[in-house]
Amino acid sequence: MLTSPQIQDSRIGYQDVNRKVIFANSEGSYIEQDKPDLALRVTAIARRNGEIQQAGLSLGSVGDFSAIENLHDEVKEVAKRAAALLHAPQAKGGEYTVILDPIIAGVFAHEAFGHLSEADFVYQNEPLRQVMVLGKRFGGKHLNIVDDATIPGLRGSYRYDDEGTPASKTYLIHEGILVGRLHSRETAARMGEKPTGNARAINYLFPPIVRMTNTFIEPGGTSFEEMLGEIKDGVYVRDWYGGTTSLEMFTFSAGEAYMIRDGKLAELLRPVVLTGNVFVTLGNIDAIGNDLGMNQGGGCGKGGQSPLPVSNGSPHIRIRHCVIGGR
Repeated sequence: MLTSPQIQDSRIGYQDVNRKVIFANSEGSYIEQDKPDLALRVTAIARRNGEIQQAGLSLGSVGDFSAIENLHDEVKEVAKRAAALLHAPQAKGGEYTVILDPIIAGVFAHEAFGHLSEADFVYQNEPLRQVMVLGKRFGGKHLNIVDDATIPGLRGSYRYDDEGTPASKTYLIHEGILVGRLHSRETAARMGEKPTGNARAINYLFPPIVRMTNTFIEPGGTSFEEMLGEIKDGVYVRDWYGGTTSLEMFTFSAGEAYMIRDGKLAELLRPVVLTGNVFVTLGNIDAIGNDLGMNQGGGCGKGGQSPLPVSNGSPHIRIRHCVIGGR
């Protein structure tokens, strides 16, 4: 980690757990599930003349320790990125055509849109119910967003949720149209829709509530080089540092960014902030990559239950008219 004298601090967070979950109800169900989980976060913090920059690496797995072995080169790269950010210029604020890498695009799918698809949030919020109407178009035909708890080997996967409902693959957006939302038994009954198997509790001390599992944008047919080559002046955004959402509005801080000039990656930038309206942004996605990547290094918080194991992901995506904060 200390490959540069500018690295003044580092942080490492690690956890591994193996839970055995037993579910029984008065309907006659008796279900046992083993749920191993592992997560690692490494952060390098660089300082120079009172300025601070940081870079990080987040990993996770379903109990597979090889996912966090032999990380020497990756950790050295994290330290180099943190030090390099001290010397990088800040982007000029404004509207750009932006390419998001699979990590921050997956966070966008989860944080900005996925939470709005949780039915307990929808039925308790009348203005949101008027927006999140099934059958409404939010994007082009190339846009598909899915929540799928049935994929083997991902941290959000399981066979049954914490109400005994079988796990499922749920399309939230299919070919640009809102076609589904995430349900517990209660929310499905309240809204006259089918349960989707998304009732989850972090442990037996908490009631199951509607939660995401593995949420991602499905891959399209455009290569990264193709979407990059069509941009004269834009920004390539990678990783993420944090963010906030308020209904349909979002603000995300990227981990690193690069200028795009005449179809090629140019200089490294200080971390940028992306802001916007999720529904407008979905409509401005004009290219979706063919390189789906899943991020297993995060956890989700809701209703005092955190961090719940989830995965999120996406291919590279290109967004027109994205607002970037800067100088």
